[in-house]
Amino acid sequence: MEPSTQKLIHTFGALADLGQEIAGTGDFSEMVRTSMHLLLGTLALRRGAVMECVEAGPLRCAAIWGLGDHFLSGVEIDATQKTAFLKGETADFLVKNTDTSTGFMNQHRDQLVREGIELVLPMIVRGEVTGLILLGGKASGEEFSRDDFDTIRAMVRHIGVGIHTHRLLEQIAQRAEENRRLYDDLRAIYRDTVRAFAAAIDIKDKYTQGHSERVGKYSEIIAREMGWSEEEVEGIQIAGYLHDIGKLIVDRDIINAPYNIDAKNSSELNRHPSAGYEILAPIRHPYADIPLMAKHHHERLDGRGYPDGLTDEQIPMGAKIVSLADSFDAMTTDRPYRRRRSFEDVVRDLRENSGKQFDSKVVAAFARAILKEVTGETKDRRITKLLGKGYLEGEHVATLLQDLITDLDSTQKARSAS
Repeated sequence: MEPSTQKLIHTFGALADLGQEIAGTGDFSEMVRTSMHLLLGTLALRRGAVMECVEAGPLRCAAIWGLGDHFLSGVEIDATQKTAFLKGETADFLVKNTDTSTGFMNQHRDQLVREGIELVLPMIVRGEVTGLILLGGKASGEEFSRDDFDTIRAMVRHIGVGIHTHRLLEQIAQRAEENRRLYDDLRAIYRDTVRAFAAAIDIKDKYTQGHSERVGKYSEIIAREMGWSEEEVEGIQIAGYLHDIGKLIVDRDIINAPYNIDAKNSSELNRHPSAGYEILAPIRHPYADIPLMAKHHHERLDGRGYPDGLTDEQIPMGAKIVSLADSFDAMTTDRPYRRRRSFEDVVRDLRENSGKQFDSKVVAAFARAILKEVTGETKDRRITKLLGKGYLEGEHVATLLQDLITDLDSTQKARSAS
């Protein structure tokens, strides 16, 4: 095989290796170093450097071999020099060519000669100077041939494209991060606004202040125990905060009545789920079905709920979760006409009404979440804090919960088998 053919094959292989290196998804710095070594190795060059142009700053050394660590430290390329690089021919980039029109070469020729640099080539991508590649002479002492220049130009273009692509990816990643932060900020603002609405709702009812916030937290806990995604969990929490927003249209005297209200007032109060839907429906919420969860949180599986008398499968799962959270908070907080119920009474109510008022799977999930706190399986004591000190104390509490979970699971299995 003729030497020229061997060289052509060798060059082609080097270009293929370089293209694969640049197209890889590995570390950027390693890509530049490897690319430079491929270039030096292909032509048996003794030294070289890849200098990256950065916006409004000095050249940044991306890779260096056989040169001092502070080579061209602090050097910048001005607009005039960049223009000269864009217009220059290969001969203009030879350091020994004192007739070159490239101002950069004239300014730094002494240092370049002192360091053994013989060729300075710009990396040009889409009409912009991405950086410079500086190359020393051949180990053999031979001059660069026309074929050498063709090879160098091809490899320099490859490396320039690699650096340019990396910059674009960095910009995309930066914008994506900025957008993510903006999105997180907007979500935080939305949550804070919702919590402010919840506080406004509860202020109207002097006996249940904090109710909406607790329902939101209980709903979140239940959904997480049921394996919902983080976005779904956040959505159900918001639904819990807003479930009683329809009470804003109910007369304050009815809401704050210190006794069981009569049928007429009860009918007025029962308007609040539908009113809540009408308030929430026009709003573009970041989470699905929040208006429906507000509308149907007083529906029952047996069809005896309101406002639409829906039955089991017709009721959205989110509404079933908010319904249990709402009822649980009502049972475990003091009201003007009764004291809060003991935990034994609450468990008894959940057992009796599972499959009638409450979804058994939802009740079982909430019971499991409470049991994990009672037994210390989780260090998170959110439910315990919401219920207050002493409410979940005693060995009987764990037994009550475990028995409830076992019964609900057995009932669910029996229904699935039938």
